Amino acid sequence: MTHKTKWLVFAPTGLVVIGLGTCLVQWASDKKRNGHSTSEWVAAGTAALAVLNAGVSLFGRGVAESVLYQLKEQPREMDYSNVARL
Repeated sequence: MTHKTKWLVFAPTGLVVIGLGTCLVQWASDKKRNGHSTSEWVAAGTAALAVLNAGVSLFGRGVAESVLYQLKEQPREMDYSNVARL
């Protein structure tokens, strides 16, 4: 896969997973507010935070692939700081 393809897969997927994670965090907080057992809402909250962090990681990977794609595609410029002066 090219960097562009990876970028176009990871970034939107990460955003979707972040959205899912935030919904699950809200679901876990509702469990606490409605008086469910501590183990139930703690387990739900832990799973929700794991999903949220996975989304952040996927999005971060998408950003990294975007930078790699942009570096590969930009035209090479002459570095005049290393040229001997006459």
